[in-house]
Amino acid sequence: MSSMDIANVTLETFKKLFSTGQRFDLRKLDEYRNIELGFDVSNCAEGSARVKIGKTEVIVGVKMNLDAPYPDSPDKGNIMVSAELLPLASPRFEHGPPKFEGIELPRLVDRAIRESGVIQLDKLVVTPGEKVWTVIIDIYPINDDGNLIDAATIGAIAALRKAKLPGITEKNTPDYKKRTNKSLPLNANIPLSISFYKLGNSIYLDPTREEEEATDVKVTWGISDWNGKMMIHSCQKSGKITFTQSEIESMMNLIEKKYLELNAKLKKLI
Repeated sequence: MSSMDIANVTLETFKKLFSTGQRFDLRKLDEYRNIELGFDVSNCAEGSARVKIGKTEVIVGVKMNLDAPYPDSPDKGNIMVSAELLPLASPRFEHGPPKFEGIELPRLVDRAIRESGVIQLDKLVVTPGEKVWTVIIDIYPINDDGNLIDAATIGAIAALRKAKLPGITEKNTPDYKKRTNKSLPLNANIPLSISFYKLGNSIYLDPTREEEEATDVKVTWGISDWNGKMMIHSCQKSGKITFTQSEIESMMNLIEKKYLELNAKLKKLI
């Protein structure tokens, strides 16, 4: 049997299994795997976190730098998000220029955080129009067993919550040896990414790598709880297959429930 035949058999097996509401690991289609969080995994970062969702593992570090503000926001700090997808994390990743996954991952994490307004950028100004803090979020997947986007967003939020501002020298440069007790200015809301995947007529959450590779299409929503109201800040779809109106409606009916479940877990861990 060729590799193509094996892939087709696997695809049909997933379709039949999902159509009955089942998965190989006995989870429900809308059920996340176990989530674990660890902190202070880097001595050089201002804040860092290790997140595990099942066997998916991601390390996220937050660095702070003093830079000029962006021209279109002279009275606000800056945000930068990057990701390094190395072959040690997955056979799908290769050395060299970033491919689509390497661009999509940091972009979606950036949008979920930036558009939620969780970072109070106006409080990161040191010298108006000249010097502001830049929040640099670096994402390093250690093992990709599916659903990297949701895992990386959780890791980014956890690292931001634990980050402390460095000191400032007389020359107005960061003093990384002098760690202050001043936390990043953050709002109370916790933005998360919630990604829905579709195979055939089945919609499922938090796929393993095999389930993710079988996916026809996915959509990632950036969502947070803002003063008791669910706010969708971002949305990106990947794949040529469409979602029906009823499928979108079912996502909207489920997304608040899943957000509240994840948010409750994270509050206990953070």
